[in-house]
Amino acid sequence: MAYGSERVTCLVSLLFFAKSRELVGQKEVQLQVPSACTGKQLLNHIVLFYPELSLISNNLVLSLNDKYLDIDENQVTLQENDELAVIPPISGG
Repeated sequence: MAYGSERVTCLVSLLFFAKSRELVGQKEVQLQVPSACTGKQLLNHIVLFYPELSLISNNLVLSLNDKYLDIDENQVTLQENDELAVIPPISGG
């Protein structure tokens, strides 16, 4: 999947938590992702590989190396071996 004029990707660790882990059936995977994209493009890329996440994709939060990403952020830069987490909404009282 090309973003911009170049096709540059990197391999990251993708962690799934709570409902996302339940839907995907895995705790952690390695995934090739675009090195530079928007938060929304990154989320769409993940859902492309794990379509079961589409059930909750409007409520997911992404974290890159323990820092929350703004899905509407203009640009996200990823590097080899980054840790990307898929975090569903958490409810409770």
